[in-house]
Amino acid sequence: MWHLKIWMKTMLKTAKVFLIILALSIVNFVPLGAQHANEHISEEQETHTEESFNAGKFVIDHVSDAYDWHIASFGDKHISIPLPIILYSKNPDLHNGKGFHVFMSSKFHHGHSDYKGFRISHSEEFEGKIVELDAQGSEIGKPIDISITKTVAGIFASVVILFWIFLTVARNAKNNKGKAPSGLQNLFEPIIIFIRDEIAKEAIGEKEHERFMPFLLSLFFFILVNNFMGLIPIPPFGANVTGNIAVTMVLALFTFGVTTISGNKHYWKEIYNPDVPWWLKFPIPLMPIVELSGVITKPFVLMVRLYANMLAGHMIVTVFVSLIFIFTSLMGTAAGFGISPVSVAFSVFILLLDVLVSFIQAYVFTLLSALYFGMATSEHH
Repeated sequence: MWHLKIWMKTMLKTAKVFLIILALSIVNFVPLGAQHANEHISEEQETHTEESFNAGKFVIDHVSDAYDWHIASFGDKHISIPLPIILYSKNPDLHNGKGFHVFMSSKFHHGHSDYKGFRISHSEEFEGKIVELDAQGSEIGKPIDISITKTVAGIFASVVILFWIFLTVARNAKNNKGKAPSGLQNLFEPIIIFIRDEIAKEAIGEKEHERFMPFLLSLFFFILVNNFMGLIPIPPFGANVTGNIAVTMVLALFTFGVTTISGNKHYWKEIYNPDVPWWLKFPIPLMPIVELSGVITKPFVLMVRLYANMLAGHMIVTVFVSLIFIFTSLMGTAAGFGISPVSVAFSVFILLLDVLVSFIQAYVFTLLSALYFGMATSEHH
């Protein structure tokens, strides 16, 4: 059993790591893919949607980031939760002048395509991005956009849940000293001990593993909780946080940063001057180039693996759901009702499979991060 002081210390460090991740993540989450916040701007697009179901747009809209939290549509009625738009413009000729502009995303809805000299663009260059407009209504470029998109709102929700979990578990561990664990502690303590014994100690070693535990715990539970939240299609869940490449990029950069900072002299020697025959280093530094490229590709692989797996699961479910509308559009309402049981059955199967994938991806990301830390801190044998 983990000593109580180490437990409390690790939980407090984990909370601090979450605060850092949250702060840096918000900076990096400038909306890269908020493509469907203003889905109903022009009458022409609405008419086209009524005439034929666009399955590709339907799938992309439901897995992309957005400036609002869409809940449901009933004909021309669209129910969504507006989110804060935070923009900074350097254009003095803009409506209300340059500086910060803060308003809710609902200002772009219900026929108001422009607001305060801004618009969600549908041009090829700025598709889905907020752009500035001149006096004639022409797009002139993008402002600095730090809006609270659906992905950022989902991160806020997950961090609140994680803080509640960690603080509750730490409090129970303190109050139940010498007693059998119960409640949330009983659920999470085996997972934490598994990460410590089977991941951290095995990959990093007995001497060094403890200082990496707060980060590894933060990484594992952040990914796991957001994976699960993405499977629940009810706000504040369903944001598909780990299916956003900006999120996985930040997580991979954290692993890269910790590995780089923790690397000892033996680690850097093996990169720049590995123990290989001289002709692999002179006159062309072939092995140093290969080793250095590995330093860069490792976090890249982490980023793409988590992003691709979680995005693929959501897209497959959405494709199965879209079959109902495709059959309805092509062969009528009866065909849509006929394909519905098959579509729902496959969607449920994929969702259940995604539960397993959520565990696996959180485990793999944490394990590989621990292996990188172990390689960076291991001594020469």
